[in-house]
Amino acid sequence: MFRTAKPHRLLMCRPQHFDVVYSINPWMAPEKPVDNGLAVRQWEELRRLYTHLGHAVEVVDPVPGLPDMVFAANGATVVDGKVLGARFRHVERTAEGPAYLDWFVRNGYEDVLWPEFINEGEGDYLTVGRRILAGTGFRTDSRSHAEAQEFFGLPVTGLTLVNPRHYHLDTALAVLSDTEVMYYPAAFTTGSQAVLKEMFPDAVIASDDDAAVFGLNAFSDGRNVLLPKSATGLILQLEKRGFSPIGVDVSELLKAGGSVKCCTLVLR
Repeated sequence: MFRTAKPHRLLMCRPQHFDVVYSINPWMAPEKPVDNGLAVRQWEELRRLYTHLGHAVEVVDPVPGLPDMVFAANGATVVDGKVLGARFRHVERTAEGPAYLDWFVRNGYEDVLWPEFINEGEGDYLTVGRRILAGTGFRTDSRSHAEAQEFFGLPVTGLTLVNPRHYHLDTALAVLSDTEVMYYPAAFTTGSQAVLKEMFPDAVIASDDDAAVFGLNAFSDGRNVLLPKSATGLILQLEKRGFSPIGVDVSELLKAGGSVKCCTLVLR
């Protein structure tokens, strides 16, 4: 199957202040050392890959004291040029929401909404064609799903997460094209699994091993799929379906529970 890559505009944040100094998910262990220099080099390689593939990468300035700001996907959700800001559940990340919203305002975005309910951006909102899949269960308040639907004017389908190691939707599901996804069923409730099976009967299904290395925290432009290189099973499945998977090493950022997609906010 021939697939065509679609160029995207992306927003990223250099991990200049990256560290693990608190624990708000099972991946974070403040007692373990973090190599900031390695994190920066891995991030720079990811950005280089994006530009090499023809994507335009914007960069938001990192803010001292916000070690998780590198995870730009959590900073907002952008569809049709409309920006739904992020309101974080944990106090340690609260200041990231206004910092990202300020970037959008300063860069000419006019249709910007500061949310009433907690939502953690593209961590829990993933756009598939003209539909939005919305996660809840650990971070994003399910009431924000209706708020997003009213703001974007697109149907929003709620999905409930149950595995704390997959606390955001983008750790358990990746969008491959306007009609295709890959996901890890065990991360979802029985009802959400049934919804996903109904919506995407031919989805790529991740194994326990691939899910455990954050293989679903991936970015796809419709042809090229950037994902953790250790997700070897997913890489083989993607190749069989005509995609061009590109293994990436952002293992240092995984110490905070983030990988390829977490670093990448799509500016639609």
